[in-house]
Amino acid sequence: MWQTNLFVSTFLIIYAGLFPIVNPVGSAPLFLGMTQFCTEGQRNALATRIGVNSFFLLLGSLFVGSHVLEFFGISLPVVRIAGGLVVTSFGWKLLNSDDRPDGEAAQSARTIDAFYPLTMPLTVGPGSISVAITLGSQRPHGADIPHLMTLGSAAIAGIIAMTLTIYFCYRFAENLVRVLGKTGTNVLVRLSAFIMLCIGIEILWNGYSALTH
Repeated sequence: MWQTNLFVSTFLIIYAGLFPIVNPVGSAPLFLGMTQFCTEGQRNALATRIGVNSFFLLLGSLFVGSHVLEFFGISLPVVRIAGGLVVTSFGWKLLNSDDRPDGEAAQSARTIDAFYPLTMPLTVGPGSISVAITLGSQRPHGADIPHLMTLGSAAIAGIIAMTLTIYFCYRFAENLVRVLGKTGTNVLVRLSAFIMLCIGIEILWNGYSALTH
């Protein structure tokens, strides 16, 4: 009984901790805007690869992220500052991007990389990585094997659920086009890019504040 309760509570902590910062619902318009010149098959394939990349990135951050930072002597505030700069730069670039459907734009859409920038920093950014590392660093020390296996399986299940949420949000992002139309979608993409810019600045400021204290 205790294993079931531990599994459910750990699963909810992982999923609830990652969902607000990953925010696949809010990132879906950005994904749609960056893949607007792709075909439906290309967009579906990108959604699948982003889901797989997000799974391994979150899994690695959760289980070995804290050890990697400790090995290189890097603190979480520094990760937030560096990541905040990346997110801010990406949000600014997307906010001022040219969305004209010319040949050059279509070619870049066909060759867009599923990892950068679609997986990182659009989907799993520095905030998500920081949260995953923090959650992973809170695992109990000295616990027995059944306890650790329950925690590990619940954590993996939470990451799988988060990955499936990302996939379905991106997979059906094109439905926004039918509802909003071209103008409405463009407005939503620009607004989401501005919010992403603000999030990047917030991550940067949080990292700076933690370092100064």
